[in-house]
Parts: sequence; structure tokens; C-alpha cells
Amino acid sequence: MKNKKIKLVMSFKQAVEATPDVATGYKTGLTALGTHKSKISVTDTRLLHGSIDIDDCTRAKYPEENRWDYAFAYKDEVIFIEVHTANTREVKTVLKKLQWLKVWLNQQAPEINKLKTKKRPPFYWIQSNGFAIPKTSPQFRLVKASGLVPISILRLL
Repeated sequence: MKNKKIKLVMSFKQAVEATPDVATGYKTGLTALGTHKSKISVTDTRLLHGSIDIDDCTRAKYPEENRWDYAFAYKDEVIFIEVHTANTREVKTVLKKLQWLKVWLNQQAPEINKLKTKKRPPFYWIQSNGFAIPKTSPQFRLVKASGLVPISILRLL
């Protein structure tokens, strides 16, 4: 019998606990999102496997950085959301947050990074209030190119 490689995949909770920057930040369901959990709509809440407030957990270590807000696991895949004002003045800030997140995932959170969704975009900008980025503006072209066009609610099937 040939040796078969067994791929061991950590659960979201295990990946969070294996990441020193957020090790104590795991919360069940969407609890870590606080009042922002209303910005997420899922078909089956039993398939939510926890959440973390990345910003809160990493504030002390990276006080001067533009930190990303949240991550949560749904259907065993991790999705990252930034709840932020959607206007032309904030586009560069949110794009800095996305860049910070990508570096942080690669350097500080590789186990969480391995779990990010491949079935849909992993990163979402959810507008905290109205949308004020004209579709003809350079800022809109920037967010479109980044794949981060703000949405009001993230609906997951």
C-alpha cells in the first residue's frame, strides 16, 4: 500500500489560537463583530465557525498602523471584512488596511491565511453608512481595481 499524504487542516479556532497576535480573540458565531454583525447575512448560522476582531486584538502591537477590522469563518472558510465609511476621502485608508492585512496574514497569521476562502473574494469593504464614491472618480477606479467596492451588507449562501 502506498503512503498517502494526509492533509491536516486546522479549524478556524485552532488557527486563531495558533496566531499569537489574536490567540485570545476567538469568539463564537459573529460575536466578535459586535453591532456590525448585522452587516452579515448567512443562509445557515450553524455553518458559522467563529470570528475575531483583528483590529482590537492587534491595536497594542501595531498602534500606528491602519489595521483591518474582522475575520470570520463560514462553511470552513475565512472571510475578512472592513466596516468603514465609504467616501472618496477614506479610499486610501481602506486600501492601506487591506495592504496591512495581506502582509499580516503572510507574516504573522499563516494558519489563518491558509483558511481564507477560495470560492469567493476573501476581502470585503462593508460601508458603515451611505456610499459617497462617485463611479466616475479616480477613487472608484482604485477600489474597483482592488476588488474592494464597498457594499452595504455581505450576503452569503
